[in-house]
Amino acid sequence: MANEVLKGIFQEMQTQLVGFKPDPIMDALFSKKVIDIDDIDNLRHSYQAPRDRCRELLLLLHRSPHPQAFIHLRLTLLDEYSWFVDQIDKKLP
Repeated sequence: MANEVLKGIFQEMQTQLVGFKPDPIMDALFSKKVIDIDDIDNLRHSYQAPRDRCRELLLLLHRSPHPQAFIHLRLTLLDEYSWFVDQIDKKLP
């Protein structure tokens, strides 16, 4: 349930999130086994702008069968984007 709630909040706040640097987020999600080697390889070797790579990462997470993908994303953002996590937490029921 928590993952689904966060998924909706992240979808609602996507326009803000796509401005973040995707590489540290991808590294953290890979280390937690939320995304796999093929996912990170495809995202890293994409010649898209960081904004578009971040958008692709979010789309990947929305399709992910990982039961805690958005919980891990929220935890990952705590280090570099704690102000954003504060905004997310304000939207939690």
